[in-house]
Amino acid sequence: MGLRLFDAHVHLDFYDNAVEVAQRAAARGIELFAVTVTPRGYEAARPLLAGCTNVHLAVGLHPWWVARGQADAGDVARACELAARTRFVGEVGMDLSPRHVPEDSAKHQREAFAALCTAAARGSDATAPSVLSVHAVRSAGACLDVLDKTGCLERCRVVFHWFSGSSDELHRAVVVGCRFSVSEMMLATRRGREYARQLPLDQLLVETDLPERANEANAADGAESNADLAGGANESAREIAQSLERCVSHIAGLRHMDESELARRLAANAERLLS
Repeated sequence: MGLRLFDAHVHLDFYDNAVEVAQRAAARGIELFAVTVTPRGYEAARPLLAGCTNVHLAVGLHPWWVARGQADAGDVARACELAARTRFVGEVGMDLSPRHVPEDSAKHQREAFAALCTAAARGSDATAPSVLSVHAVRSAGACLDVLDKTGCLERCRVVFHWFSGSSDELHRAVVVGCRFSVSEMMLATRRGREYARQLPLDQLLVETDLPERANEANAADGAESNADLAGGANESAREIAQSLERCVSHIAGLRHMDESELARRLAANAERLLS
């Protein structure tokens, strides 16, 4: 079976049965951009998922870990080292929402993100550019500034995960060629639906961000995995597939497109992203 669906942002390593979930997803024609939240999480998942050809494992350093002091200077340095020699990077970025992080963490977040972006741009190859999945909450403009100054906009392929910035920030990101991964949670908001309707089709991707609420639950307690959150590999893979399918259906309705044609275009977008 060829590529049918592409999940541009999933926390595969949060499943204790990650290999089995990946295998069931492969049987459904689904490729996974599997983000991690710490370099330790990436290094633990890498040998387990090495045989899963439908998985593109990304080294991450989630801004919540940086902001809350759960990632020290050694973690940042290790993430940068890996980002310089690993094509896939994520989840990285900045979060300036006081609901999620201390208000005085912006400088520390920006420094860590800039270091990661510098490493990713340095390691990016013209024949196989680095791909970044970027978290930008109340920080889209700041993230774009960092991506620009570090050369990532020129040398890498940037995907904004669940974009929630202003319309001006969206326009800026579109013009410089960023991609955007849209989830069901994004589509549950009026702004998210409008962005999904107006984004250039060739810059659009879909994602799940599964397991559900994985980021928030794990950032809160510092855990690096959640056991069987979706209740078994078959159910987990089915949940991923169904979330992506619902997302495609919703976007097709917003854009007045045939679902099968939209799915074909999204698959082509994914293939270009990864090529």
